[in-house]
Amino acid sequence: MDSSPGVLILCSLLCSVYLCAVSAQAPVVSVEPRAATVRQGESASFRCQVGSGAPPVQLQWKRANNQALPDNAKVGPDGSVLTIAKARPENKGQYRCMASNSAGRSTAMAVLNVKYAPKVQLTQAGPLQVRMGEPVSVDCRATGRPRPTTTWKRQGSTLQLVTKETNDVNTIQWPAVHPEDSGVYICLAENSEGVAEVKIKIVVQGQPGAPVASVGATEMTVVDGHTITMSCQASGSPLPVITWSKLRAPLPWKHTVSGGVLTLNGVGRQDSGQYICNATNIHGYSEAYMQMEVESPPYATSLPDQVRLQPGDALSLQCLALGTHPIQIEWSRGGRVSLPPGSESTKDGSLQIAHVKLSDAGTYKCVATNHIGSSEALARVIIRA
Repeated sequence: MDSSPGVLILCSLLCSVYLCAVSAQAPVVSVEPRAATVRQGESASFRCQVGSGAPPVQLQWKRANNQALPDNAKVGPDGSVLTIAKARPENKGQYRCMASNSAGRSTAMAVLNVKYAPKVQLTQAGPLQVRMGEPVSVDCRATGRPRPTTTWKRQGSTLQLVTKETNDVNTIQWPAVHPEDSGVYICLAENSEGVAEVKIKIVVQGQPGAPVASVGATEMTVVDGHTITMSCQASGSPLPVITWSKLRAPLPWKHTVSGGVLTLNGVGRQDSGQYICNATNIHGYSEAYMQMEVESPPYATSLPDQVRLQPGDALSLQCLALGTHPIQIEWSRGGRVSLPPGSESTKDGSLQIAHVKLSDAGTYKCVATNHIGSSEALARVIIRA
């Protein structure tokens, strides 16, 4: 190596420039983790790491909007670790780690998400007194993370309500209320962290003599084939005229109406739905609703009901069942307790034997059962060499 004075001076200058560049370098920082999600009441920590930069480097944590840290935030002794203890919903957002030295400063961001159970509130306080025929709307606003789903229901009923949802507000509304709309209404908000609800009582005041319709029960569950009666009463002056109808469908053809009583003979599953009693006089009309669900015992069939096979062939039988769910299906072999070895039956009603033997021939029975009753179907399996 050349050790002449000129070379030594050049090396000395280069080293000085390099050392100056290192000593004048602004810090480079990063944050781990860059984002964290915790439940309300849990804690979260972020570490600010200095990758390079001339010492000494000073670290400082702030909110992204340059505001001070919340009162439940703690910073470690060396300023690198930020801990949010017992996180609250308002702690969500961005946090900024700022590193500085004599050469400059740099920042890195961290994001905190806080999951919490819903909170709901109504735009109006109950009880809400309104006059018959007036339009009414009530807004329900829900907050929570994840964003909650909101639904309205009427206390003591499962009838579907007409609502309108915009952003975080779910609105129940009536173009014109009637006395039968009086009741307690519940706004329900739900997410993965919990459920919240708020109630409001609505009282509809009718004018003197206006009809008011009512039914004995708002819901009924009946069995297929039975005869059902629905009774509707109405007050008002003059005495209202009572008629019955079915929502989105005509009344069953085998029906009679007498004195406000609707009779349905031999109901079937197709007769399920919402039935409406309408009471009308010169002052207006009033409606009452009855929800009827028709349940039926299972009806089982086997596909195929007869099959011819040779030894070694695969057997595949399917038991189909109509009726009110849930329905349990079970296969058995006629005259025997258990199925042949190697057979497989599934919950959806299929029976499989990969390779049949002569001894597998016979009659197989599937039994379909629900909480109302049971039904069975037979399949004949013929195996000949």
